[in-house]
Amino acid sequence: MSLSESSSRSGIPTARELLAMNIVRLRRERGWSQEDLALEAGLHRTFVAHVERQVRNISIDNIERLANALQVSIHSLLLP
Repeated sequence: MSLSESSSRSGIPTARELLAMNIVRLRRERGWSQEDLALEAGLHRTFVAHVERQVRNISIDNIERLANALQVSIHSLLLP
């Protein structure tokens, strides 16, 4: 069973789902494209797209880069 399958069965979002939802929400609130966020975070646009689609695992270092670019705390990216 994959991480996303476990969420759909329990109804509780996984950390990967929460991260993706929060990144998308915060990026859109700022009116940024995936490319804008990637540039601010020093990451590649396709990497940001993969994280948002939950098809890519992400290191804590890259979570920190995204949080810094979005000017939020790291833990806020994992809150429901």
